[in-house]
Amino acid sequence: MASEEASLRALESLMTEFFHDCTTNERKREIEELLDNFAQQIGAWRLCLYFLSSTRNDYVMMYSLTVFENLINKMWLGVPSQDKMEIRSCLPKLLLAHHKTLPYFIRNKLCKVIVDIGRQDWPMFYHDFFTNILQLIQSPVTTPLGLIMLKTTSEELACPREDLSVARKEELRKLLLDQVQTVLGLLTGILETVWDKHSVTAATPPPSPTSGESGDLLSNLLQSPSSAKLLNQPIPILDAESEYMCSLALECLAHLFSWIPLSASITPSLLTTIFHFARFGCDIRARKMASVNGSSQNCVLGQERGRLGVLAMSCINELMSKNCVPMEFEEYLLRMFQQTFYLLQKITKDNNAHTVKSRLEELDESYVEKFTDFLRLFVSVHLRRIESYSQFPVVEFLTLLFKYTFHQPTHEGYFSCLDIWTLFLDYLTSKIKSRLGDKEAVLNRYEDALVLLLTEVLNRIQFRYNQAQLEELDDETLDDDQQTEWQRYLRQSLEVVAKVMELLPTHAFSTLFPVLQDNLEVYLGLQQFIVTSGSGHRLNITAENDCRRLHCSLRDLSSLLQAVGRLAEYFIGDVFAARFSDALTVVERLVKVTLYGSQIKLYNIETAVPSVLKPDLIDVHAQSLAALQAYSHWLAQYCSEAHRQNTQQFVTLVSTTMDAVTPLISTKVQDKLLLSACHLLVSLATTVRPVFLISIPAVQKVFNRITDASAQRLVDKAQVLVCRALSNILLLPWPNLPENEQQWPVRSINHASLISALSRDYRDLKPNAAAPQRKMPLDDTKVIIHQTLSVLEDIVDSISGESTKSRQICYQSLQESVQVSLALFPAFIHQSDVTDEMLSFFLTLFRGLRVQMGVPFTEQIIQTFLNMFTREQLAESILHEGSTGCRVVEKFLKILQVVVQEPGQVFKPFLPSIISLCMEQVYPIIAERPSPDVKAELFELLFRTLHHNWRYFFKSTVLASVQRGIAEEQMENEPQFSAIMQVMCWKSR
Repeated sequence: MASEEASLRALESLMTEFFHDCTTNERKREIEELLDNFAQQIGAWRLCLYFLSSTRNDYVMMYSLTVFENLINKMWLGVPSQDKMEIRSCLPKLLLAHHKTLPYFIRNKLCKVIVDIGRQDWPMFYHDFFTNILQLIQSPVTTPLGLIMLKTTSEELACPREDLSVARKEELRKLLLDQVQTVLGLLTGILETVWDKHSVTAATPPPSPTSGESGDLLSNLLQSPSSAKLLNQPIPILDAESEYMCSLALECLAHLFSWIPLSASITPSLLTTIFHFARFGCDIRARKMASVNGSSQNCVLGQERGRLGVLAMSCINELMSKNCVPMEFEEYLLRMFQQTFYLLQKITKDNNAHTVKSRLEELDESYVEKFTDFLRLFVSVHLRRIESYSQFPVVEFLTLLFKYTFHQPTHEGYFSCLDIWTLFLDYLTSKIKSRLGDKEAVLNRYEDALVLLLTEVLNRIQFRYNQAQLEELDDETLDDDQQTEWQRYLRQSLEVVAKVMELLPTHAFSTLFPVLQDNLEVYLGLQQFIVTSGSGHRLNITAENDCRRLHCSLRDLSSLLQAVGRLAEYFIGDVFAARFSDALTVVERLVKVTLYGSQIKLYNIETAVPSVLKPDLIDVHAQSLAALQAYSHWLAQYCSEAHRQNTQQFVTLVSTTMDAVTPLISTKVQDKLLLSACHLLVSLATTVRPVFLISIPAVQKVFNRITDASAQRLVDKAQVLVCRALSNILLLPWPNLPENEQQWPVRSINHASLISALSRDYRDLKPNAAAPQRKMPLDDTKVIIHQTLSVLEDIVDSISGESTKSRQICYQSLQESVQVSLALFPAFIHQSDVTDEMLSFFLTLFRGLRVQMGVPFTEQIIQTFLNMFTREQLAESILHEGSTGCRVVEKFLKILQVVVQEPGQVFKPFLPSIISLCMEQVYPIIAERPSPDVKAELFELLFRTLHHNWRYFFKSTVLASVQRGIAEEQMENEPQFSAIMQVMCWKSR
């Protein structure tokens, strides 16, 4: 006994020292080693049992339980039977004797250890394991302890870790399922008993002055008057012990519902009881009483009541998440919906004392989240099942959901509700597509609700109606999706608008366009307030209130322009003719707005509040261009129609658009506006492709500006976009015209002139490429290479999937620049940043224009690369993980991937050199280094070599070999094949 006590004192001393602030890491490691050695000793558990019963040191108790946990989960098979029996007997006795005095985390850990024993031994060697839990629950003194044991058992046995065999997992689940009916009966009894006991003493409140308002809806939502009366009973005030017990019972139910199937075991009585407790979450009266009564204890009780509501909703949501519903359970499910919508109505009911929003603000945030989860599950999983029930009024439900959505106290809550509406709109769209015959009936049923939804969502994105909330949104910090809170708010709102547009195009357009028109009038009216000042033009709006109103109007116009752009897809395709008039109205307005902004140069105007109004004006201009770009597919379809009808209206639209775009392609224009203009120009050139585009004076101005050597270069991204647009105007075939009317000869000459001008400085580098003394500094040379290759690479990439003629003309124009690149390559082999850009250019060439380059020149390029990438050069490039050098090698290997998968015999002579490079030069360097990206490209290259060139190793087909009866075909190039397979096997280890 003395030695046990001495061991305990020593352990307490060690544990205290271990967790002391002054203990060094080295000393902690020594103590850990001592404790681990002790835990491995045979019979250590006996001392731990003594420690648990004799100490009050939390660290010692937790360590002792960890020893038991390790013994049970890792060494239980080797423990003698007698010791197992003793452990199974002693630990539950210890728990029963001390559960009221142990810290909760020690008690829970001890419960977990006992459950771990049951996980191993029940029912064969621990037959009374579950019986003991049931007995604990049934005894009033130990009910909370029994519930903790039950929840732990559900967690550890129904969803066990991977260290159990599949057979044992199935056995445990079956054993637990056999107990479900008994357990649910006990839990129902506990909750009902507490409710009934406290309901007797609950004061009956006087009738509410507004209680008659909801009678009709209640009678619709609830099957019988008695159930409505039951749910209208006052909520009892529970004592702390009862609340704790109910919270444990609800936690057990939530976990049980997560894995048990829906069945008759889940009785109507249990469901009704759970809904009684769900009412605690929306009981503002009880929460207020707790806070008014003042003491901190009362406040805690109020929070606990809210928590009971959260736990009850968790139980409901676990049941809701199950998609597989047996026929016999559908009636229960309907009852659940009816009872939950009673709660929804209670939450969203207006009366003299509370608005809906203030009521939601007073509810526990977690309860509101759970309720929103319920609504999401109802719409996504069960709506199609429930909608067919005549006694369930879906339209009334949407009315409640509408009130719930637009009175959410937080932005996140509102986002979540918008997601629910999106799910509902998707369901409705899917239903209509599958039942086209009933389309009108379905739409008529929901039309009013959808129009109301559309109107309210549009109001919510406008400062005119929702300024206070919108100003709270962060428009600077980017989230994981690279969007600000404001952008996310707008995007989600516009998705709802777009989905309503898909269902009700006429209503949606007639709702949105007048709102857009109102804001456009303000914007277009700014011209009258522009005055000339000494330094330029100034907007003569200076009053603070006027500036604020203008700011709000411009922000709203920007949002509405995005909304109009988002709807562009609903005017094309089969509905083009039917909705032509509306679309033309929109496009004409957008063209007018973009031209207006470019002509009076609102983006450069002085304002009274430049930090606010100038960004607003720039954003409106940029969004008008982006919205017009969204209609490029509509313009393309109009172009096709106009070609047949030769309409001047289409020509005017495109010409005016170019008049709006051209002034913005300037270094004096802000990047945001410049890039919007460039993207619109690319869409006109690539998507619309009108025949007359090149002859428009505004387009000629852009050609002249880009090819003028003295003109200041645009920022890189804009320069690339404009050059792509100009190249595509000349390269892409015009729609609806035969080949002999495409004017390829003239377009080819013009394209060659364009590329010549764009690559002028680059081609001048060739004579000096190998000279020891450069005429210009290296940095200047690198700038020219970067600027030229980024443009040329983008031009090639943009036409790589186009017609053969387009690619032929492109390569003819690029030919000299490609040869210059190959000549420059050796001179810059040690400049990894330049080599990276050159290889990126060549990779794009190989992917898009390898046929046009021809065999001899392609062979020359490959041979040059193989000669330049010596083992020393490869080692130098790969040396620094994640460096530019690594990217160079990756791109080189990607080029070789294109080469080895080329059909035919043209590039087969390079296979030996490519395999040799991989196996003798690249692989030895990366084998012992991390280099994950380079390794991935190497293995991809080896795979493609085998996949596309298996005849390099096996000459005859498999079928021919079988027919000839050859037992084993002689392999060719066997050493290379074996080496590749060894490397591939090494990779898969």
